[in-house]
Amino acid sequence: MGKTAVVIGATGVVGRSLVDLLAQSDAIRCVVTLTRRPALHESSKVKNHVIDFKYLDDHAKLFAGDMMFSCLGTTLKQAGSIANQRKVDFDYQHQAAQLAAQQGTEHYLLVSSSGANSQSKAAYFRMKGELEQQVKHLPFNRISIFQPSLLVGERPDFRLGENIGRVIMPVLCRLPGLKKYRPVTGKQVAAAMVKTALQPGLPVEIFALDKILTI
Repeated sequence: MGKTAVVIGATGVVGRSLVDLLAQSDAIRCVVTLTRRPALHESSKVKNHVIDFKYLDDHAKLFAGDMMFSCLGTTLKQAGSIANQRKVDFDYQHQAAQLAAQQGTEHYLLVSSSGANSQSKAAYFRMKGELEQQVKHLPFNRISIFQPSLLVGERPDFRLGENIGRVIMPVLCRLPGLKKYRPVTGKQVAAAMVKTALQPGLPVEIFALDKILTI
């Protein structure tokens, strides 16, 4: 029998491509997407559940699967404050990972960020680093953490910073030392995650940009 994959952040630039690739894989029997709004998919493999992330404990059984993909994230502009951004980028993801571990999920795969550092002075990189640290202590058999740079791809919302970065960063990244910050598409990250999920690996692995692009 195929495996069950649980996905949060299924409507984002990585998550949408991820769900498509999982649904196309013969190794995957079912894809459970947990979203705040309906997210229909043409594949019968994909089962969407609309939930309130403020009450994740009420939906604990939905986190039962062979693997969980955490692609959730927001911007400071969308969240309105650092505190609200932290709820999405740290609190919800940490709680979801805890529930998945409690349900016996074997493999946890997280989209983090290049620059993630629990000691960073920048709130965004600090919360990403803190999340990485916390999930490493959970009882998964395997943990895979992906640290992409600037993510580009089709989004339902317009992001001026991303569109400017898409033009400027490829030029800047030709400079020594900046290559690791070059943009990467959501589909490239999603493809690396699926390949990683379907092949053997170490108990804990960190995939920086160069490794993401060579999986």
